[in-house]
Amino acid sequence: MLSRLTRPQALAVCALPVVALFATVIFAPLPFSVAQPGMTANVLGENRGTPVITIKGAPTHGTTGQLRMTTIEATGPKTNVSLGEVIDGWFATDRAIMPRDAVYPSGDDEQEIEEYNTEQMRQSQDSATAAALDYLDLDAKDVDVTLELADVGGPSAGLLFSLGIVDKLDDGDLTGGRTVAGTGTITDDGEVGAVGGVPLKTKSAARDGATVFLVPKDECADAQAELPDGLRLIPVTTLKGAIDALHALDAGKKVPSC
Repeated sequence: MLSRLTRPQALAVCALPVVALFATVIFAPLPFSVAQPGMTANVLGENRGTPVITIKGAPTHGTTGQLRMTTIEATGPKTNVSLGEVIDGWFATDRAIMPRDAVYPSGDDEQEIEEYNTEQMRQSQDSATAAALDYLDLDAKDVDVTLELADVGGPSAGLLFSLGIVDKLDDGDLTGGRTVAGTGTITDDGEVGAVGGVPLKTKSAARDGATVFLVPKDECADAQAELPDGLRLIPVTTLKGAIDALHALDAGKKVPSC
């Protein structure tokens, strides 16, 4: 014979599966990565004691100011991110929640990820060199450009690499003594492409002294969302457009804005 439960007892019994479900959701790993502002590097200078840009076969000149490429840092592909961390990240201004497959499109094997990012960086460097030399109308067979940036992968430094090469080879001065940061992929013919994590990159740029940030035009809205005080956004779609904007800024002329 079964005994009857009181109403409070029945409610408690019914609540147990619900509590268990919430506990599972809260603590279960989710397919997200937590990202934060990463390091920046001045492509006109050295990184870990090694020049970022080395040029042979053509005369170079000294530069002023800085051109800083920007990065984000994200939790690893096998790091468990809970619902609580996701909710906390949504409300934080110094972190962002990103789909894991957007951060690690090549999968979760760490060796494959490293190889993928290394290849993406190599292709970006090749395109950056090709775009810069094409802009300057220099023969790639006569000019040897070496780009070195330790522990950084992916294609998003392409624009800044190109600008650094142009600044070292061309007459004049791109930065006007300023610290200019930015992000963006680059193609061989100088087209600038969108990247991820722009709001976090603006924070790393401001942290490291930048007052100007070059952003792919399609990502203006993202960059404006949490823009640090004192950082000026300049939208770009091409290498030539970025160079023209920096020259106009130095001359006190009208410059595109987001």
